[in-house]
Amino acid sequence: MRPRASAMIEVTKRFGILLLTIWSMQLSLQGSPRKARTATYESTKTSTANSLEQLSSSLQDVARRVEPAVVWILNSAYTVENDDDHSGGAVISQQRSSGSGILVSSDGYIVTNAHVVQGARRLRVRLNKRVFSGGSHLVDARVIGMDRQTDLAVIKIDLTGLPILTFADSSNLNQGQIVLAFGSPLGLENSVSMGVISAVDRQLNADNPLSFVQTDAAINPGNSGGPLVDTAGQVVGLNTFILTKSGGSEGVGFAIPSNLVSSICRQIRTEHHVHHHQVGISVRAITPALAQALNLSTEDGVLIEDVTPQSSADVAGLKVGDIIIAVRAKPIPNVRQLALNMYWYAVGDKAEITVLRGERRLSFAVPVVERGDDPQRFEDLVAEQDNSFAKLGILGITVDEKISSLLPPLRVNGGVLVAAKMGTAGPYFGDEFVAGDVIHAVNGKEIKDVVSLKASLESLRSGSPIVIQVERSGILQFVVLDTD
Repeated sequence: MRPRASAMIEVTKRFGILLLTIWSMQLSLQGSPRKARTATYESTKTSTANSLEQLSSSLQDVARRVEPAVVWILNSAYTVENDDDHSGGAVISQQRSSGSGILVSSDGYIVTNAHVVQGARRLRVRLNKRVFSGGSHLVDARVIGMDRQTDLAVIKIDLTGLPILTFADSSNLNQGQIVLAFGSPLGLENSVSMGVISAVDRQLNADNPLSFVQTDAAINPGNSGGPLVDTAGQVVGLNTFILTKSGGSEGVGFAIPSNLVSSICRQIRTEHHVHHHQVGISVRAITPALAQALNLSTEDGVLIEDVTPQSSADVAGLKVGDIIIAVRAKPIPNVRQLALNMYWYAVGDKAEITVLRGERRLSFAVPVVERGDDPQRFEDLVAEQDNSFAKLGILGITVDEKISSLLPPLRVNGGVLVAAKMGTAGPYFGDEFVAGDVIHAVNGKEIKDVVSLKASLESLRSGSPIVIQVERSGILQFVVLDTD
């Protein structure tokens, strides 16, 4: 009992000393309470001001680094407009529009939206004034290739030594992350707005696997094609469109994720078009009802509901009922994330696909092959110097036995297949060709091959209209073209 009593006395003494110390501190502060509160307030105000100044300086630094690599794109084209006030018909008018773009190589490659450059008769790029000491610089540009499915395009200017931006990994984005949107909204060149990531994986159409980065950074017409960057100045998305009732920014903007932009840009730069690929599977999202009825071990992932016989997936060993849980070691929560991750691969690569089969976790290396029904696959078979038809703005190839074997059965034998559209439009306007069209006649004259098409076009009187019969998806129709 004696040691315990001694300890209690010691604790009591120490507690008393603590109370005396606190009481002394209170007495010393009672003489100047306002002074103490003022000092605390001033210290907090100074700390807040320093933090805001640091944030402001950081954003200014990002803007200075990003700004020189953002360009303003000017597109001169023709469009058809309703003439409701007069004849009630339609009129052809010249249209000038603008958008933005990102320099991605020092030798002049620029990535932008396909809708920014579509239908261009003349395409020009205004470079930032900081790139040239003499002021802003306006140069002609040409389209290298575009992909309407993803609304992406690559154009080029003939200059070197240009500043560029790099792509970040958009799979690492987080909701609430600060971002900056650059571009030329409403023609106001070289503008920047700030916001946050509202959603990292927004799908607007359940039937379309494409997903977007949603942001509340102000995006308006003219921002299309400009970069959405993080605080490190790296591109996390390409500004594409807004949802609005007023026609202006309402804080609901969307950008194509940088991983998809990087993949499509790389393909267009190297091959001038996009290979739409496949592995030969059909999938669907796992719902609670599906998981319960099929006794699935998880509701995460994507269920394989069909594997095409003899496809690369079939040969690799994937089976109906497998649940895809990862691609490139990244989790797959839904169908759109699967599509997005598969865009990382090019034709010829092997996709790293991890599945659950019952309780077993299996990994497969599945060869990625080109989609058999993609009309753009014919672009690899043509050369611009041999297969170009400048008057029509297309690249064409003779439909011989080899090409016929790659096409659905044709209603008319022979002809010229439209393998691709050229980067610049021809001297005619009107209806448009579609890759995969087969030309059978020009102004009623039969076309059997490339030679007869060239001869027929050369025989036309300058300025005369052209009516071209094409077969499109098994249907015969006319493409009508006229001069300016």
